Amino acid sequence: MLKLTYISHSAFILDDGENQVIIDPYITGNPTATIKWQDVSANYIALTHAHGDHFGDTLEIAKANKSTVIAVNELANYVASKGVNTHNMHIGGSHNFPFGKLKFTIAHHGSSNNDGEYMGEPAGIVITIGGKTIYHAGDTGIFMDMKLIGELNQIDVFLVPIGGNFTMDISDAAKATEFVNPKLVIPNHYNTFPAIVADPNEFKQLVEKDGFNCRVMNYGETIEL
Repeated sequence: MLKLTYISHSAFILDDGENQVIIDPYITGNPTATIKWQDVSANYIALTHAHGDHFGDTLEIAKANKSTVIAVNELANYVASKGVNTHNMHIGGSHNFPFGKLKFTIAHHGSSNNDGEYMGEPAGIVITIGGKTIYHAGDTGIFMDMKLIGELNQIDVFLVPIGGNFTMDISDAAKATEFVNPKLVIPNHYNTFPAIVADPNEFKQLVEKDGFNCRVMNYGETIEL
């Protein structure tokens, strides 16, 4: 049974009982996080891009747990330069890991570290683990290839940003859900900062009118898939 934990913002933990994969571990400095980075024991860290509210506590968690960081090539090289194990990938590439398969998709956004250094292309992540396929869109605007992603993969869970300003807003995220056609959609990337205030229940009502199953997760909540 796969367990999915929503830390808050865009950070999630996937746990299949043997492996823990944390995506975008922004915990320290995150006003909505209910845990500390020391509470995380993931053996893999998957990054969508390098912005501080996604890269977060990557180095601390990786060093404490001897985790492998999975990221696009430029970002992975940066992480490796800090003495952390990495697996370098890039957009469109997929790889079979002990937990399952991971593939990076395009995302329309940017990617630089806190010093302004370019860190490669931003990405979304399609990950198959514990018999489920999860699509974490990362930070992105809507794009037509989301429909192709949904056609190439039977998406069990779609993790979609709804906060606007830096990413899709509620209406675009609802259309993206239609493109991806997941069994379950979970909104994220909202209410962390004033610029991305949004009502996840408004999103829930919108997609449920279109026949989609939506779950608004509480910060720190874990569900079984």
